[in-house]
Amino acid sequence: MEFVYFGFIYLLLLISIFNFFSIRIPANTSPLSHSLTVLLPVRNEEKNIEKCISGLKLQIGVDQLKIIIINDQSTDKTFEKAMLAIKGDSRFSIMNTSGPRSGWLGKVSALQSGYEASDSDVIMTLDADVHLAPTAIAASVNLLEELKLDFISPYPQQVALTFAEKLVQPILHWSWMTTVILRLAEKVPHTSTAIANGQFFIAQKKALDKVSGFSTVSNKILDDIEIARSLVKAGYRGTVVEGAGIAQTRMYQNFSEIKMGYGKSLHKAFGGLIGAIVAVFFIFITGIFPLMLALLGSSLGWILYCAVVMTRLLSDTKSKSDSFYALLHPLSAFILIYLICYSWLNRGSIEWKGRTV
Repeated sequence: MEFVYFGFIYLLLLISIFNFFSIRIPANTSPLSHSLTVLLPVRNEEKNIEKCISGLKLQIGVDQLKIIIINDQSTDKTFEKAMLAIKGDSRFSIMNTSGPRSGWLGKVSALQSGYEASDSDVIMTLDADVHLAPTAIAASVNLLEELKLDFISPYPQQVALTFAEKLVQPILHWSWMTTVILRLAEKVPHTSTAIANGQFFIAQKKALDKVSGFSTVSNKILDDIEIARSLVKAGYRGTVVEGAGIAQTRMYQNFSEIKMGYGKSLHKAFGGLIGAIVAVFFIFITGIFPLMLALLGSSLGWILYCAVVMTRLLSDTKSKSDSFYALLHPLSAFILIYLICYSWLNRGSIEWKGRTV
């Protein structure tokens, strides 16, 4: 049994090492020949909208660029600040919606409205709290074309300033960096290995047309993962790539926001209760149990703890996270288990931006 456990942990380490050296990184900044529309859904984003727009305005190498800001019933100064920020730039337009369509979640409904108004070759979705480097779009679309893929998701650097953020935010990057052989998932797509981050997502419009835009994920909280799965089911290929060098975001600023943010979605992340139990077991045996063994005097425990720390260190290095927190991975794992339990206990009752989800 110890041999199996040892082999399992070191398999994760081998996957991490392989992904560390082989993960795709957008780098070709040649001018694009394709037209591209950015869909920017916003709801009460007055703190982020100006910085996000400034990043979009500075994009280079994208001559045929349109940006549709979909204002989803904001009750703060999002609309006013957006209007001032885009003044005089004909690439931008603002679409005001009357709220989610019947049976749809707000963000996905907004994205669908933007998709239906777009006629570009390539569609890109962006969250308002993401700030792009000037070459972000060109480099990402060039990589999409070079790999002959149908969708691509550059994973932004998750800026973390507080103790809680530094413990929790790198975990998502670690989760796929350690468990999915990215090059294999790219070549042989399967719904179980489909990874995407809706903060920064790019797809060929013809592929989205095939799945009727975002209609297949109309009521999905994890719309990014689900749209990737829908595209894979339809026969299309795509992958997550390292976007830490071209995009940054700070999702949450304290533990209360982290709890609400993860609480609204984690109960949907693993396909049901059985999947959530399996996920908790995986997080426990990879994140907590090795240190428990080590503290009980097991030399194997220390070896496995070091192996897990190395997987986290590789992930944190690629994603530009604080590498010191790799040593505290067991605490990160404990908090993630708590957040999964919290999400299940409070599913359907958490309020996010004024709406219950």
